Amino acid sequence: MQPYDVLETRDAATREAEDFASLRALLAKAAPLTPALAHQLEGIDVAGLTGRAALAKVPVLRKPELQAMQHSSPPFAGLTSVKPGQLKRLLMSPGPIFEPEGMGQDWWGAGRALHAAGFREGDIILNTFGYHFTPGAFIMESGASALGCAIIPAGPGQTEMQLAAIAAFSPNAYCGTPDFLKILIEKADEAGKPVTSLKKALVSGAAFPQSLQDWVKARGIEAYQAYATADLGIIAYESAARAGLIINEGLIVEIVQPGTGDPVPDGEVGEIVVTRLNAEYPLLRFGTGDLSKIIPGISPCGRMNKRLAGWMGRADQRTKVKGMFIDPAQIAAIAKKHPGLGRMRLVVQRENEADVMELKVECADPTPELAAALGASLYAITNLKGMVSLHAPDTLPKDGTVIADAR
Repeated sequence: MQPYDVLETRDAATREAEDFASLRALLAKAAPLTPALAHQLEGIDVAGLTGRAALAKVPVLRKPELQAMQHSSPPFAGLTSVKPGQLKRLLMSPGPIFEPEGMGQDWWGAGRALHAAGFREGDIILNTFGYHFTPGAFIMESGASALGCAIIPAGPGQTEMQLAAIAAFSPNAYCGTPDFLKILIEKADEAGKPVTSLKKALVSGAAFPQSLQDWVKARGIEAYQAYATADLGIIAYESAARAGLIINEGLIVEIVQPGTGDPVPDGEVGEIVVTRLNAEYPLLRFGTGDLSKIIPGISPCGRMNKRLAGWMGRADQRTKVKGMFIDPAQIAAIAKKHPGLGRMRLVVQRENEADVMELKVECADPTPELAAALGASLYAITNLKGMVSLHAPDTLPKDGTVIADAR
């Protein structure tokens, strides 16, 4: 293994001691400048945060709470230690949720993940994450710049232009969702211009099942996975050992019982809760809503941090479709735009190695015009296209499910 830096090879005791020392120093400085952080720390002795047992006494902050806080105190709810004009980018994800990007190099921590996936100085990266408002593209670009890679800022879609860029620049690396990588390769084949320059990839934002991994590998591309969120950047990443996702440095990751915030033993499934050691945006015990577990032991590649078993579902009904989160509140917003309808249920599935979704709606008077209007509202509110099916009143299950993830 060629480590990215010495942080990756720290033993567990050294990492814990150094990370919690960094946390105490960060909170002592940031809490007086960030009212929301100070509120979260009420009754907590910062000097006593010497380990995970003490950290577990801090309340978990979850995305719906953050969204409500941002609504009442825009844009960042008093959680940033600098003013918006001192940040590099002011970003937003559907919800909306507002995310800052600070001025530091590789602010999102992507360089380590790219390095573990084999990216090196001089590589040319086709970056197909979105460059419009959301952080995805900038997360990867920050790491690429830290490594000394060139970037093609492609974004998603526009496959003809993507293929023209590939033909002109011969990128040897790809960043984006695994679904779109498959689409690009297939479109290139259809056009009689096979993509042969791509040799490595870092994918995120969508499921990467074994069948699709095998398909990509058969095309001569070594693709690795990263787990990231718009709030936290890269949380964990795969290495050549392909033995789980190694937790990124600069983070303290806990697995907790959903709904309580109480840590669970290693090997037990629970919600991923992350504390980010970042002075500009020091998120403390942020609940991702994602489920996973800690894999015992260390990675065979030699990196010493703990490993996640990968994404294992959602602790709530929020789910990620093609790299974008869908929230039950968004389905409620569709219902408000079309009063008089019955229950709605969004079903998310996989077809042809891609995420697809269907909005099922109860209505007394089904018409093609209503289905088209609902489809337009679905796209306007979620930024994703989906099918719409209309059902008779009282025919959808009465189980409280708004988003059913059937993948």
